[in-house]
Amino acid sequence: MVYNKMAGVYDRFMENAPYDQWTSFTKELLTIYQPNPNAIIDLGCGTGQITLLLAKLGFEMTGVDFASDMLSIAQQRASEENIAVQWIQQDLNALETGKTYDVAISYCDVMNYITKEDELQQVFSNVYQTLSKEGLFLFDVHAISYVENDLQDNTFSEMYEDMGYVWFCDAGTYHGEMYHDMTFFVKDKEQYERFDEQHHQRTFPTKDYLTWLRNVGFDIIGICSDFDTTFISPEQADQSQRIFIICRK
Repeated sequence: MVYNKMAGVYDRFMENAPYDQWTSFTKELLTIYQPNPNAIIDLGCGTGQITLLLAKLGFEMTGVDFASDMLSIAQQRASEENIAVQWIQQDLNALETGKTYDVAISYCDVMNYITKEDELQQVFSNVYQTLSKEGLFLFDVHAISYVENDLQDNTFSEMYEDMGYVWFCDAGTYHGEMYHDMTFFVKDKEQYERFDEQHHQRTFPTKDYLTWLRNVGFDIIGICSDFDTTFISPEQADQSQRIFIICRK
């Protein structure tokens, strides 16, 4: 995942993201499946929104992201709010923290940025190794139907007084693959600065994720969708918008 100049305006464009829902969803599942975890690692934490919300609930948090600019914003926010969080700059393909965690989370479709099957299985293996015995792994991905019916070959835009963006989402070669071409305009005194970024994502059928998780040793606890903790079938998940998979080491 690459966030360059976008890091400086990321939170503005994501201000309506349901961070509170991710947080309450996580808390509810932890109450059932992993009460009182000692440490939680947030993989692909970005600017630390979810990481810090969970830290405020009393969890010992570590945030990992490859983008140094995003982590700088996360560190600054944690410092301003006087919240203790460990921040690590690292690629999930080479995840190695030197300690183990009771819970790993990865939200905001971070796993969709890992577009090759072998690399995704490697990441799952890395997560497995960084978890303590019976540790919990919670992550989300876009559903196939959502990608094909709501994202691919569509254009989105948003304008504010001091910034705006245009986002083109084009289908890729593979089933569930998409390229996000994003153009941002940010006001700088009397003119607007333009910058462009391309993001590459791919999602897979739910059954494929389950197979790859089992291949590296995970036991599947259940599948949810759209912040509802009711378990559903893989087929139902594929017809939703955001799929959550809960598994245990």
